[in-house]
Amino acid sequence: MSAFGQAQQDITAEVSATMGAIDAADVDTLLDAVRSADRVFFVGVGRVLLSLQAIAKRLAHFGVDTVIVGQITEPAITDRDVLIVGSGSGESAIPLAIAARAKKHGARVVHIGSNAQSSMRDYADHFVRIPVQTKLNLAHEIPSIQPMTSLFEQCLLLLGDTVALMIVRADELDMPSLWRNHANLE
Repeated sequence: MSAFGQAQQDITAEVSATMGAIDAADVDTLLDAVRSADRVFFVGVGRVLLSLQAIAKRLAHFGVDTVIVGQITEPAITDRDVLIVGSGSGESAIPLAIAARAKKHGARVVHIGSNAQSSMRDYADHFVRIPVQTKLNLAHEIPSIQPMTSLFEQCLLLLGDTVALMIVRADELDMPSLWRNHANLE
């Protein structure tokens, strides 16, 4: 087997095992939070933020009002909104500070991470666990051969795509019509 073949096989096996370990009921609660919110705000840092941006973009294609915290046109968060925090460790300083502020404004907070006992639990109304190895190397984490927290970032993106497909199926969305919400200045 080629080096590429072995690497991609190893990565897809890790991703499959991880996605299979996510609690479906927690994902249903995440979906309910997204569907019931006026706006869905997203916060994360680094590569996690990139995954969250992709999720926000996809939900926007479905007509969900999404906001990336820090974007220049960011509106005020209210008690009718939800903040989705992506942080594997649940200890990243910026997401923690933003979650605390969101709670002061009455918004619901959903934390997608790996560490259920993190500082984020003080702010999160709901937790979706992607049980992968974090920088903290805690017990009950799925180990990874990939660098740093790649497995978390990959599974976060796939979790977002899974939620998107759940919406498509539940709402019987017409896939070709979704293109009307796709960027058209490119």
